[in-house]
Amino acid sequence: MKKGLFAKMIAAYTIIIAICFVTVSLVLSIWFQSYFFQDITNQFDKDAKVIAAWAVNYAEKNMTLSTLDYYLKNYGENFNSNIILLDNNGYVYEASDIKNNKLIGKQISSDDIEKLRNNKVVTKNGKYDGLISVSSHIYIVPISSIYNVKFAGAIMMNTPLSEITRPLAKVYVIIWALAILAIIIASIVIYYLSQKILIKPLSNINDVAKKISKGDVGIRVAVNSDDEIGELAKSFNDMADSIAKVEDNRREFISNVSHEIRSPITSIKGFIGGIIDGVIPKEKENYYLTLAYEETQRLTRLVNDLLDLSTIESGRYTLNMVRFDINEIIRRTVIKFETKINEKNLLVDVVFDKEVLNVKGDLDRIMQVATNLIDNAIKYVDDKGKVRISTKIKGDKVLVSIFNQSKPLSEEDLKYMWERFYKSDKSRTSKVSTGLGLPIVRSILTQHGEDIYVKNTKDGEVEFTFSLKKA
Repeated sequence: MKKGLFAKMIAAYTIIIAICFVTVSLVLSIWFQSYFFQDITNQFDKDAKVIAAWAVNYAEKNMTLSTLDYYLKNYGENFNSNIILLDNNGYVYEASDIKNNKLIGKQISSDDIEKLRNNKVVTKNGKYDGLISVSSHIYIVPISSIYNVKFAGAIMMNTPLSEITRPLAKVYVIIWALAILAIIIASIVIYYLSQKILIKPLSNINDVAKKISKGDVGIRVAVNSDDEIGELAKSFNDMADSIAKVEDNRREFISNVSHEIRSPITSIKGFIGGIIDGVIPKEKENYYLTLAYEETQRLTRLVNDLLDLSTIESGRYTLNMVRFDINEIIRRTVIKFETKINEKNLLVDVVFDKEVLNVKGDLDRIMQVATNLIDNAIKYVDDKGKVRISTKIKGDKVLVSIFNQSKPLSEEDLKYMWERFYKSDKSRTSKVSTGLGLPIVRSILTQHGEDIYVKNTKDGEVEFTFSLKKA
């Protein structure tokens, strides 16, 4: 996990943060450059007004050429710029740098002259053929645009780009250094926060999962956060509780199965051993063989019930869904228990909502449900008691209810009724019941997508009710 998820997460976060900071740095760099050039342009505008006044005074003979040279030279040095004066035809007639006197008499391009005559400002970055051989920020302002008079020449001001980019380079260094520092700090913070918030809790869950897989089902994850990791830990602990419960059920199941199988086998072994050893008198051999046969039948019922329950719960059994009359199934089942009913002198009352009530389900399995429930009712009803079976329609469902007169079920009985091998009255059912009938019934109905419940009625009866889909 640390070499996979953690590394990928840190890499992804670092890349995202780096992209964000790089983007911000680029925007700031471009903005600073634009701002800086705009600031220079604004300064040129202010300078142009002063220089234009000198040029006009010189043109009107109010200023000598030497005075103009002096002003231009000082102004250019103070503002680190070169100033060139152009006449109304675009020819150079004066410059701030005396070294550029060789430019006097040279003309700017006709396109630029045309723009200036139309009272437009010319801005360029780079060299200017015949005039400026060093890459510069060039700004040419018509004098007419300043004094609102007829075009009387222009002022060309330029500053080498190297002079402009030098301070900008310092700004760029600061911006990018801060960006790199921010990326490093953010990565470190993300690393430690990820370790604390995500990686360590996940590692804890992973360690606990490994211990549970080795059989230590009692261990739990100690994560108390209220975020998704906390939810995962809670779900994991719930899963571990379920696994522990399944493990307890498995052990209990094995214990119950062992007990249920051991008991008849011990009886059979004892009876047959007594006959073989001659301990049991000849006249009693038939009696004990009958007991051994009954124990064999009990063992057979147990094995069959276990196989049925295992087949149903594993989903290996495919339901054969057909349309059939549930009332007819109940009639057949009651007739099948006629002997037991007569032995206990029971009154069986069967009430149907309709003469024919068709439902949809697996005929054999639903017959098994009816058999188990009616057998259970007869088994627990008091002698000379009453068993009542009814069917009724409720919406798109058919409800089948089976009542029997007996003592009310306790809270413990209602709670564990559907557990394997649970017997509410062990003294009356230890020999005839495997404790698997009701779990089988519930599993069959669950596979049908139906439900079953049990309750004590106000009339002192125990009522089992299950639903089937109406056909």
